[in-house]
Amino acid sequence: MEVRNWISTDETAKTFLSRVSSSRPPLLLPPLHRLPLRPGNVVEIVGPSPSAKTHILLQVAIDCILPKVWKGVSYGGLEQSVMYIDLDCRFDVLRLLQLLKLRIFTVLQSNLEVKDELHNVRDWTCDEELINICLERFLYVRCYDSLEFLATLKNLSYRFNARRQELASKVCFMMIDSIGAYYWVDRASTSFPSRSSNRKIFSLQSVMEAVVHEIQNFLQVQPMLVLATKSTIFGDKPAQNDIKRSSRKWSAQDASGQHTILSSPESMLPHEYMPSAWQSFVTHRISIRPSNPDCYARNYNTTAEQVYTVQWLLPSLGFKDKFVINDAGISTLP
Repeated sequence: MEVRNWISTDETAKTFLSRVSSSRPPLLLPPLHRLPLRPGNVVEIVGPSPSAKTHILLQVAIDCILPKVWKGVSYGGLEQSVMYIDLDCRFDVLRLLQLLKLRIFTVLQSNLEVKDELHNVRDWTCDEELINICLERFLYVRCYDSLEFLATLKNLSYRFNARRQELASKVCFMMIDSIGAYYWVDRASTSFPSRSSNRKIFSLQSVMEAVVHEIQNFLQVQPMLVLATKSTIFGDKPAQNDIKRSSRKWSAQDASGQHTILSSPESMLPHEYMPSAWQSFVTHRISIRPSNPDCYARNYNTTAEQVYTVQWLLPSLGFKDKFVINDAGISTLP
């Protein structure tokens, strides 16, 4: 009966757009703008180090914690909180503060009414209230090993379940940087159980299965979009099993309408080292890598910027995007 009532219900286009926009965070920030993402999706950003993976997370976080409108100025933010789980323990809060201030200054510069009132940079740095409100929406957690990561997820699920009404629809993203940080430690600690002990041994596979299970339970309590970075461990060299598969090529049409010859998605896929529990949990995957070091784009200040190439691997898209990253944000290239 419920299914029959759901099928017979009519929904106007206005109601549909309102429902989708409220349940799906609008990610217009490159390189995550190509596909519609919704709460419950797990997006894996994979690439060598460095390939600006953490910088992308910070830019997405800034878009989320900024207000929609503040003192008559439109910042276009989601005005929601972000949960940032730092696994490689290299997060720099001063870097986040610097990027946040630069984004605010860029918005003020583009606003003609406010721009006339600005005489120097100090005029906008005095608004500490806006910065404090934004930083209060940034929930930071640091873990030092897989068991602490697992315990953190259990604790967060309990806290969010207890404060469900207070935190409902306030946390928009869960960011994990980086998911493979403890791979070698967990792999080296794998051992065989002794005959005289019935104690369960935490292997790499079992720990990751528990992590995935806790994230799934957490998403049931608080639906959100999961963004996880992962570094490649063997550089850009393909595995031996992928050499034969990399010979397949096809003609694809890129965003500019030009046909280019691209290698098969398997050739772009880096060596996968995460356990199968995590691989099956990921719903979207993108590969980011710096272009040729000699290939730079010139910005308005005629300074050189590194160009990055991104390709969607899951699902596979038949073209690549190029973009540059600077302190002001992320910009796509034609």
